[in-house]
Amino acid sequence: MRRGRKPGSPNSNTPGDASRREELLRTAARLFVDKGFEATTTRDIADAAGMRSGSPFYHFRSKQDLLKAAMAEGLETGYRSLLSAIEGIDDPALRLRVLIRTHLGNLLEGECEAPLLLFESRSLDAAARAEIAAITDRYQKPWQETLDALAAAGQLNSAQPPVRLLLFGMLNWTPQWYRADGGQSLDQLTDCVMALLLGARG
Repeated sequence: MRRGRKPGSPNSNTPGDASRREELLRTAARLFVDKGFEATTTRDIADAAGMRSGSPFYHFRSKQDLLKAAMAEGLETGYRSLLSAIEGIDDPALRLRVLIRTHLGNLLEGECEAPLLLFESRSLDAAARAEIAAITDRYQKPWQETLDALAAAGQLNSAQPPVRLLLFGMLNWTPQWYRADGGQSLDQLTDCVMALLLGARG
């Protein structure tokens, strides 16, 4: 007789299982952003995903494990999107513009909640925090390389790491105030960020 799958171990043996897992991650990430990790219960997540209250543990060992997976998979998806968008772009100013526009698109046009979840990393244990930090560093590497190139070309006054971190803080806050019907497109918003960083040359 085939052994049943142990509760809490990942399962992607069938397309249905994988689809449910992805839906669960998206739902949990949205709730963690809207309500906060501590205030969100497993029942909240199950109800929002249309599942029984214990069903999330079919896919994840704990709520913390679910948070880590939502952050990690969101960042990985965003990283692949960034690399695809900037492939073959050598001009650092154009590359920065594409990075900014892609990031804003992930935040405001898609369902990528990962950047907004980073402050919840305090709810993870040390090993999970280190894993997310490594993924975040990789996500930010193309940005730092681009800022370095701009500084070397005299187009940016400083490419010190705080510049990159301030840029991410600014971009990741946009979902708090941006409205698609507010009269400004994401392309125009990208132009504003470029002008702020590079002045008239952006």
